[in-house]
Amino acid sequence: MITLSELQVKEVIVMTSGKRLGHISDLEVDGDLGKITALVIPIKDKASGFFAKSDEMIIPWHYIEVIGTDVILVHEITSPSLYPDQQLLE
Repeated sequence: MITLSELQVKEVIVMTSGKRLGHISDLEVDGDLGKITALVIPIKDKASGFFAKSDEMIIPWHYIEVIGTDVILVHEITSPSLYPDQQLLE
């Protein structure tokens, strides 16, 4: 079993492009089933400055390919999504 704090130190990377998405800030959990449904990664707007509020990227659990010792490899994430069941578009 892996804890949230262990997941938070792993960097999330897109497998096909090598793009670094950042680190996990939170998890989305289905309360009825007790299963993780998505990873939450903060997205900071670089133009907003140091104290800017960040948006979030939701990565559905089924997008995860591998959870390694240092990284989490995911399939192509084409757009930030508020809800995991939304269509992800570039």
